[in-house]
Amino acid sequence: MLVKAAIATPSGNSLSEWETRLKLLGLLCLVFAFATINDLRLLPLMIITALAVYRLSALPASYLISRLKVPGIFLLAMAVVLPLSAGETVLAQAGPVALRLEGTLGLLSIAARFFSIITVATVLLASTPMPTLVRAMGSLGMPDLLGDMLLFTYRYIFQLADDLHRARVAARLRRARLGSLSSIRTTAYIVGSLLVRSHWQAERVLAAMTLRGYGNSRIDVSRPAPGLRDFAALAVCVTLAGGFVVTQTFFL
Repeated sequence: MLVKAAIATPSGNSLSEWETRLKLLGLLCLVFAFATINDLRLLPLMIITALAVYRLSALPASYLISRLKVPGIFLLAMAVVLPLSAGETVLAQAGPVALRLEGTLGLLSIAARFFSIITVATVLLASTPMPTLVRAMGSLGMPDLLGDMLLFTYRYIFQLADDLHRARVAARLRRARLGSLSSIRTTAYIVGSLLVRSHWQAERVLAAMTLRGYGNSRIDVSRPAPGLRDFAALAVCVTLAGGFVVTQTFFL
């Protein structure tokens, strides 16, 4: 499998040292368990669990906040609509606008799950280099071609962002007012140019890889065997995830 990319990740903490395959399985178990929780009594415990995982990663709080900003925009839009439109029990009313209990509770449930899932996913991606994560996915059964596509997407999305930035700067230097209705044609030209250049880039990369024998052989990368602590951490995650699901299903 092609593995050629790098990302700076924090080191010296237990989650960075956790064997990648077991870490992937354990944290994904937590993510799927969080996604199934809708009982309000379990939400505080879910948030505490997610924060505990983040604390073990030794990442700064500012890093998590920066990762919550963009998806938080969609949550903000939902916060405006859901409490005012869903449900029949009115908590407060000002003219035609009414704050409803069911919508407010639904928003709390969505916000808690959103925060917990994003937090655990941030830990997984920040504590593991992307090539290592893709290799772990491959060892768990993901096709090599899909792994290579993930790595290339990860590699060239930054170059595409740089090309877009340069194109926007060039357009502004030519007095184009991007963002207004009058600049729709200019924006369309920029996007179209980026798509064409991306297609040419993909063809050149494929040709270069083919000349170097890509696809004709498979390189097996040796991986260290998981230790007792790795399996213990996996057991803790699976137990927590199963505890959430069982508690909600049978006891609440």
